[in-house]
Amino acid sequence: MDFEPGTSILQNGAVKSSPRHARTAHNMSSSSLRKKSDLTLVSKVRFGSLRLFLVNLQEVILGTRIWILFPAVPLAVLANSFGFARPWVFVVSLMGIAPLAERLSFLTEQISYFTGPTVGGLLNATCGNATELIVAIFALRKGNIKLVKYSLLGSLLSNLLLVLGTSLFFGGILNINKQQTFDSSQAEVNSHMLMLALQCYFLPMLFPNVGGSADEARVGALRLSRVCSVVMLVAYVAHLIFNLWSSHRPYFEGNEELDEYNDVVEEGPVMGKWSAMAWLVVITLLVALLSEYVVATIEDASETWGLSVAFLSIILLSLVGNAAEHAGAVIFAYKNKLDITLGVALGSANQIGMFVVPLCVIVAWIMGINMDLNFNITETVSLALSILASSSILQNGNSHYMKGLILLLFYIVIATYFFLTTDDVTINNLGLPTVQLKQQ
Repeated sequence: MDFEPGTSILQNGAVKSSPRHARTAHNMSSSSLRKKSDLTLVSKVRFGSLRLFLVNLQEVILGTRIWILFPAVPLAVLANSFGFARPWVFVVSLMGIAPLAERLSFLTEQISYFTGPTVGGLLNATCGNATELIVAIFALRKGNIKLVKYSLLGSLLSNLLLVLGTSLFFGGILNINKQQTFDSSQAEVNSHMLMLALQCYFLPMLFPNVGGSADEARVGALRLSRVCSVVMLVAYVAHLIFNLWSSHRPYFEGNEELDEYNDVVEEGPVMGKWSAMAWLVVITLLVALLSEYVVATIEDASETWGLSVAFLSIILLSLVGNAAEHAGAVIFAYKNKLDITLGVALGSANQIGMFVVPLCVIVAWIMGINMDLNFNITETVSLALSILASSSILQNGNSHYMKGLILLLFYIVIATYFFLTTDDVTINNLGLPTVQLKQQ
């Protein structure tokens, strides 16, 4: 049976302890953007069911510091319905996805209060990057494999370079008189997982060079990609077991020390289990709707603005879609909580690379779409350099602002490359696909 927020903590004058739940670094990052909403007005509504609905609605809409972006959601629907220019639909849809992505994290955390640490950890580990997965599924439905690869690659590069770099840079600047340290063991495990993912991306790309006809090479690369995808999913499940059922579970345990750094003190759930589930369905459907708009309008936006789909997908889409998570990572770096920052950046990159990407390959296989793991030479090399740079920078367990600056400069160079390229693909003398520079 559901309850009204505010009545679950105090019952009959006694404090009721909240059920233990699992908070991942992703949840902690998003919680830094949450705020308490004033429920004084809606609590005066006389009808219980209506009052419960309004309280939950206010918690969902006004319980985040980026609530000001919520009007973009109905604006996107109206813009699409009334035939506004497609680039504007693209922009407004992107703006609407940002708060919805943060609310997905909030609602999964609310549900985890009632499921226990293990189930809650599994829920967070599979839903942490739900927005990217939803966008990818809609792109697959339209047969736009290129957009799927670009958007997921963008999330990987963004987490490894932009999020981590920004966090380390500002964290180092604002704590310049302090020694910033972190647990390097978690960074090491995530880095090793990403190296495994990189191997699975490299081999299908190189498969055409082993001989045989072009058709045989494509079939071989596709089969290899599907095998590699199964291997990555098995490795990801093993990683979850490593974190959830062993002594290595720092990001799946609640950490009461963090409460003093948050404006919102998490004493317990602010809505009931069934309310949280219902709102999770609603928010997921809204993310799906806006994702469909983004996929349908990105090529029109590319033609109108003269920017490549690669730039819009790899750079812009990842920036907006993960804005709340990125901001939270920077906030915790500023508060000298680098373990959470690394859990956000590397944990999210690991989830994208080892779970979302191979899952998309398997889903495409089920849908009868031939999606492989060949991200092309430039994209794969960019990812390889990003993984190597982030891994080497984090290997000694301490940080300063120069490390963050180096990662940011990596990202700027890669972003500039994709800004200056078009989507026209050619084949070079090695048989590897390349892209053309814009004609200035």
